[in-house]
Amino acid sequence: MSTTSLARSTGRTAAVGPLRPPVEESRECERLASGLLAGDERCFAAIYRRWGPLVHTLATRTLGDAREAEDVTQQVFLAAWRGRSGFRPERGTLGAWLVGIARRKTVDALAARSRRGELVTAAARSPARRTSHDGTSPDGALDRVLIADELSRLPGPQREVLCLAFYEDLTQAQIAERTGIPLGTVKSHARRGLHRLRRRIGEPGD
Repeated sequence: MSTTSLARSTGRTAAVGPLRPPVEESRECERLASGLLAGDERCFAAIYRRWGPLVHTLATRTLGDAREAEDVTQQVFLAAWRGRSGFRPERGTLGAWLVGIARRKTVDALAARSRRGELVTAAARSPARRTSHDGTSPDGALDRVLIADELSRLPGPQREVLCLAFYEDLTQAQIAERTGIPLGTVKSHARRGLHRLRRRIGEPGD
């Protein structure tokens, strides 16, 4: 089952149902847990409606970004569905299990964000080393793809200046000479472009 289609059909922000007495609440959780273990998609949809808002709220509080939290929420429930055989009711409740997955996925998202921030900083400081094509480093190839993707999203003048700096290792003076853009404007484009680039990928401190 696709959690994206599940989100559309159930509505992630649907309100939690009416409060039930403790015994009835416990039985309902047990029923949903049993359904999940049995691969019942209807139970899984109910689980998503019930705990989706909580997972999204926890992720948003940590990440500070609702869209990124939405991605993490999808990852949590996808992981829960695929790894449902690993749920052990005797070790804890279904809600606690989902929250545990959410915490791990949120930590992963923060680590990925930090890596992207470090990548941009390193590329800005040493463009020639980052763009060498020796074919020996998969990480280097991934870095180039990530940089190219983020650069493609910048406004034209900023993208042009940073591409010349990153990929051709030109100084700002050389960029001004080649493009005919005043040096002060080149510096402005470079500064604003780097700021936007770091902000787009969520570098800490920006």
